[in-house]
Amino acid sequence: MDKFYKLDNIDKGILEILMKNAKISYTEIAKKLIVSTGTIHVRMKKMENYGIVKKIKLEINHEKIGYDLTSFLGIYLEKGSNYNYVINELNKIKEVVEAHYTTGIYSIFAKIICKNTKHMREILNDKIQQITSIQRTETIISLEQSIDKRISL
Repeated sequence: MDKFYKLDNIDKGILEILMKNAKISYTEIAKKLIVSTGTIHVRMKKMENYGIVKKIKLEINHEKIGYDLTSFLGIYLEKGSNYNYVINELNKIKEVVEAHYTTGIYSIFAKIICKNTKHMREILNDKIQQITSIQRTETIISLEQSIDKRISL
């Protein structure tokens, strides 16, 4: 298998359609692109095998289920060599929904979804700041998410 997969117009069309509506059936995609349903299956399997399509996931509006506070957490580590340990511990906390290894002042930049400020304080004090190797954290509260999109092909 080649290291890179060159996307053609059909592949790009499939991805564009799925990025707009991941619930659409392969049959509907095939109709839109004027190809067979089998072609869509084969192309999707190839893109999955190459790691282009990692997963198709359900996106939930957290506010509608009581998680009204989104914040970002800059995490300073005592030593960079503790990164894997800290990531494993953060992954155990359901409210931590993203974590990125970064350059700059933070070692890790994480996205946290909580019910309210009291809940966030509990997560910070009782869980995150109890992780060995975290030196300190800085919290940034999101007032509104103004852009949420995927890169277009």
